[in-house]
Amino acid sequence: QVQVVESGGGWVQAGGSLRLSCAASGGTFSEHSMAWFRQAPGKAREIVAAVSWRDGATYYVDSVKGRFTISRDNTGSTGALEMSSLKPDDTAVYYCALRDGWFIVTDRYDHWGQGTQVTVSS
Repeated sequence: QVQVVESGGGWVQAGGSLRLSCAASGGTFSEHSMAWFRQAPGKAREIVAAVSWRDGATYYVDSVKGRFTISRDNTGSTGALEMSSLKPDDTAVYYCALRDGWFIVTDRYDHWGQGTQVTVSS
């Protein structure tokens, strides 16, 4: 059974940094793309960043460009989201998701973690 687990969330002051980690098990993920989504209270879930398994191509939502960096190891079983210059608007539950094949910017991913809370105070 596939399991995806996020870690590294927490509380940080505005301007600070956090590193989220994603660990997948129970399958083979070498051809899975990885993405991070977030959902703030009262808002729809949105994609934050994604990375392709094939060529390492990345996608970032405009609001995090230049501040967040997504990475994924070659096996596809671990990855990370480095977040810097954090803003209160970044406060949300962050989810790691895996998809067999190319990444997409909708939430049609195959495997999801339970999420990790990130809180940025002003």
